[in-house]
Amino acid sequence: MALPIRQQTIYWGIATAALFLVLWGLGDVILPFVVGGAIAYLLDPVADRLEALGLSRAIAVTIISLVALFLFILLILLVIPTLIQQTKALIEAAPGIFQTLQSSLSERFPQMGEETSVIRQQILKLGEMIQSRGGDLLNGVLNSALGIINVLVLIVVVPVVAFYLLLDWDNMIAKIDELLPRDHAPTIRKLASEIDNTLASFIRGQGTVCLVLGLYYAIALMIAGLNFGIVVGFIAGLITFIPYVGALVGGVLAIGLALFQFWGFSETVNGETVTHATNWLRIGIVGSIFMVGQFLEGNILTPKLVGSSVGLHPVWLLFALSVFGSLFGFVGMLVAVPVAAMLGVVARFAIAQYRDGRLYRGLSE
Repeated sequence: MALPIRQQTIYWGIATAALFLVLWGLGDVILPFVVGGAIAYLLDPVADRLEALGLSRAIAVTIISLVALFLFILLILLVIPTLIQQTKALIEAAPGIFQTLQSSLSERFPQMGEETSVIRQQILKLGEMIQSRGGDLLNGVLNSALGIINVLVLIVVVPVVAFYLLLDWDNMIAKIDELLPRDHAPTIRKLASEIDNTLASFIRGQGTVCLVLGLYYAIALMIAGLNFGIVVGFIAGLITFIPYVGALVGGVLAIGLALFQFWGFSETVNGETVTHATNWLRIGIVGSIFMVGQFLEGNILTPKLVGSSVGLHPVWLLFALSVFGSLFGFVGMLVAVPVAAMLGVVARFAIAQYRDGRLYRGLSE
């Protein structure tokens, strides 16, 4: 005979609270295992496809690992050094950019040239803040990501965890299924299937969208001749999972840099004043790149790769990122999106149960 609903609620509530406290206490310790588990989950369909072609699970996982190792080495050698270099250059160039902004505004609004001008003082403070804060942020990221211990953990532990989880993924799922409460096993399997579909649609699909758009923005901006195009493309692609935010932030940053780079200005060369005209064509090209990217995202990439069954509102994503980031730090930021997707599935299930219950329908039905 099954336990009463009240006792089941108490037991499951205690288990959930205990799990929450354990995760909160471990914090960044579980980072390699979270990342390794996420990698194994993302690559499990690839391993299943290779198994369907007649390969054993071990050979399929080995092939995936070798390809991933090659791509990782290629990324380390080609992309990451350039990205770090451009980020440092952008931070160092921030004061010069704001100096140009101040000069341009002073030419059009002479009253800003006064030392007591509030706008002038705020622009100077903003430039100094970006340089100091940006430098501190970059140094902190580099110190935490390039420390010896963190490098060993992320480079050694994560691939090992991902390899073994990917190798035993199907067996682990079968073992977990055996431990499900028999009375609730069908419902849990149904919810788990819906959660898997949601995660697959959002994480795998949206991850592909982020990667494609990030590469598109970076390559297109470099071809357009925009300085720091790789950094802008990386930022825009990274936050594309929040609808419209990636294109908005990346577009504002890119157009702002384009205005500073291609805006007309005067300079003295060998005692002569040289006037450079504003290159409106280049500025328009930069803006068009993000318009095309937004069109591709909304009409081609997202409908094909993500679909319309995810049901995650951008505000819900921002709320989840804020809450989990404040509670669990960087690990919380990593798990915020999948947890939000799972909670969305559970919430829709709970609403469906409520609509079928007497509390909603009342005694008249």
